[in-house]
Amino acid sequence: MQYNCLIVEDEVDLAKATKEYFELFDVSCAHVETPAQCMDFLKENTADLLLLDINLADESGFALCKKIRETMTMPILFVSARQSDEDILVALNIGGDDYIKKPYTLSVLLAKVKAVLKRLEVQEKMLQNAAMPESGLSGTDAEEEVISLHEDTLSAKIRGQKVELKAKEFKLLQCLYNNRGSIVTKQRLFDEVWGDAFFSDGTLNVHIRRLREKIEENPEEPKLIKTIWGTGYMMEI
Repeated sequence: MQYNCLIVEDEVDLAKATKEYFELFDVSCAHVETPAQCMDFLKENTADLLLLDINLADESGFALCKKIRETMTMPILFVSARQSDEDILVALNIGGDDYIKKPYTLSVLLAKVKAVLKRLEVQEKMLQNAAMPESGLSGTDAEEEVISLHEDTLSAKIRGQKVELKAKEFKLLQCLYNNRGSIVTKQRLFDEVWGDAFFSDGTLNVHIRRLREKIEENPEEPKLIKTIWGTGYMMEI
């Protein structure tokens, strides 16, 4: 069967409450308690995304995430009572797409899950359009592309408007764009854009602000580049 969400959680009452709440809002869910049950489930069923606890009875969620990433690409949202930055970075670096700290509010968790499902829906439509013969694409379809990057001129086209960028601004936008829909940590941005981890957060913040001023309709309420507080940034398109 096909489900929107698979919950891997050994706190049964919490998992049941989450599942029941999600299904009130038409997000179909299944629940398993162990990594072994998860792998068995995925042999017979599919899920658009996983909500994965770290502290499981017989194996950590980290180990399960690594195993899943060997063959599957669905988004994995870690859910854990563990609060350290180290745990968050490990989760994101091994293939997690987000990290939600317990205790969480069901409404906020649902909003995060629905945002991921929406992105998957948009990506699926984009793939379908890309697979269509050129004659099957209307002018409107072409105009709906939000961002296109042009490395040869260090420029981007944002909603049909050309934007000139400086070298670091372009590399920053390119890194976020190539990882759109996923959190990009500050460390990764330092490594890929500056090639050095010893720049300050202030340097990154200034470049993000300048980039938003060039590509956002309202830089004070950014829609494209979202801040993930304490972790990094994510591009949503």
